Amino acid sequence: MTKVTEPFFLDLDYRGHIEGLTIKDKSTGEPLCHYFGGIPYALPPLGPFRWRKPRSLPPCYRYGTRASPGIYTTAAGLCPQPGFGKKLNTKAWDEDCLQCNVWLPAGKASEKGWPVFFYIHGGFLQFGSPNGMDPSALLSETDCKCIIVMPAYRLNVFGFLASRELQQEAGHEAYAGNLGFWDQRLALEWTYKNISYFGGDASNITVGGYSAGAHSAFHQLAHELYYPSQPPIIRHVIMWSNGPGLQPKSLQEVQNQFDELLQHLHIPLTLPSSEKLSRLRTLPAKSLIAATLKMTHHQFRAVTDNSFVRASLFTDIDSGAFAARMRDRGIKLMLGECADEHFVYGAWRPPVQNTLAGLHTRLLADYPHAAVDALLKHYFPTGTLPPGWKDWRDAFGRVYADTQIHTLQRGFVAALARGGVGELVYRYRIEWRAGCVDGMAPREWGVTHGTDLAGWFWGNGIGGGLMKEEKRVVEVAFVGPLGQFARGEEMEWGTKSIRDVRRLRSDGVVDVWVDERWDEGIQVWEDLKAVGSTAASPAAKL
Repeated sequence: MTKVTEPFFLDLDYRGHIEGLTIKDKSTGEPLCHYFGGIPYALPPLGPFRWRKPRSLPPCYRYGTRASPGIYTTAAGLCPQPGFGKKLNTKAWDEDCLQCNVWLPAGKASEKGWPVFFYIHGGFLQFGSPNGMDPSALLSETDCKCIIVMPAYRLNVFGFLASRELQQEAGHEAYAGNLGFWDQRLALEWTYKNISYFGGDASNITVGGYSAGAHSAFHQLAHELYYPSQPPIIRHVIMWSNGPGLQPKSLQEVQNQFDELLQHLHIPLTLPSSEKLSRLRTLPAKSLIAATLKMTHHQFRAVTDNSFVRASLFTDIDSGAFAARMRDRGIKLMLGECADEHFVYGAWRPPVQNTLAGLHTRLLADYPHAAVDALLKHYFPTGTLPPGWKDWRDAFGRVYADTQIHTLQRGFVAALARGGVGELVYRYRIEWRAGCVDGMAPREWGVTHGTDLAGWFWGNGIGGGLMKEEKRVVEVAFVGPLGQFARGEEMEWGTKSIRDVRRLRSDGVVDVWVDERWDEGIQVWEDLKAVGSTAASPAAKL
């Protein structure tokens, strides 16, 4: 289908007037959807505000006037980031990236308004943006009619640097990092306050994401459950191909990463805290990214700071306290996996040394030391590779994918079931891939991480899109249930117990699969629990 665009204007009441686009089918002239790109949800995090919590737009902020509307026809700013499988495009970088892309269905909403899908992009929390997504076919060809809000947020060293110095500077606010999560939260609050002007129903917001976006969705849910907003915002949660992982590193552990960064940037560790941060803030983005590429601890992730991430988070999951809060709110959760996630996971910053020691060092970039030791003891009790695992880099992809998705997702689900909310959990597994993804993932990688986005987003603008027969498969397996979930309707999921999984087989048939990796997932959860990584005491994590 060839698409054309024309201007689309919207009145946001006290926020003023904006101009976006109506996307049309060129041959018929029929509107497919409306689009706004790069709408600010916060003030720019520049200069002295680098590594500070995002700042809300002031009440007097206006996007534009009727005579001169704000133009939002392009895309959100691209947070500076390392590349993955392609050359860095540093010219596209912009730290002024706290913006949303908003997609609206064409046509008239119901009296309550369109359901809202707040979608968080993935990229290991190190790279990515919402700009590569294209739900126009989803919104125009299917019954999955909802407003899709896709926020950009700070990534890598810009979004997840943490240290005692930052905590000291924050003062009474007490945060030490997790700035990317704070960005997402402010974008969610912006959505809640403003989505009615776009025709959305603020009382029906689904928060979800893919990969690191799913991991983010978990942390957004956890934050809201324990730091409740009035009224609550999140109604449903989607975690595609990721999960809670494990309790993030303590501030003490991430301090080593901060100090390593300073050493690569030739900033003396003996300087006062304020001077360290001042020097960091004067450096160009290119210098910061270049330094991170040389680091051993090169993954910038969440930190347990008792501000956004509670020290007792995984204790509460394991004890059932987390589930009790979900039950009180009636929050439904959709989560699951692809069959071959590990191929993509193994391609992201694999171990430098193809040895067990190299694997240990690489995992320490992501996880607490005690957790890494426990993982290696579980998978390699004799220090050798299991049958069928090619080498230590292959092992890295498998352990990494298990920790983020396969095993700890199962441990999380089991804890929710013990807490009495198993009926609120909808599990899936995907063993089928669309032909259009062949250009983005080798066929020999199978149904690997990211290939199912072509299903969830009805082709997502990838290649030639879905073929006719593929659309029949996707409608039953993906899009029909997704629309029901977003609308808050009951779904015919087909499962009867927490071990049952709705599965899309390689032949395109949907059935119910009795989870063959369930016991393994529970065992890994328990092994990590024993060292305080899935159920740590608060004292152990401070």
